[in-house]
Amino acid sequence: MRIIATMLIGAAALTWTTPTTARDYPWCAVYGFMGQDGTNCGFVTLQQCLATIHGIGGTCRQNPLFRQAPPAEAGRKPRHRQDDGRRD
Repeated sequence: MRIIATMLIGAAALTWTTPTTARDYPWCAVYGFMGQDGTNCGFVTLQQCLATIHGIGGTCRQNPLFRQAPPAEAGRKPRHRQDDGRRD
């Protein structure tokens, strides 16, 4: 009985968690010979990537799948309904 209760609680916990969204970062660490041991594309800066591979080997390269977010439109005023001058 305890096993079933534990399983139900575990299933409920997995169901109630909110999914995280994946985010591409601009730098990848490529580990091992020709990337055969793995790749981690979770670095915002080249310096972060270099610090990670320091001492363990590997290379850093730009993430080919990274798409930079479009710049926000600075100074754009919100659209408002035009006042036609009528009074109710």
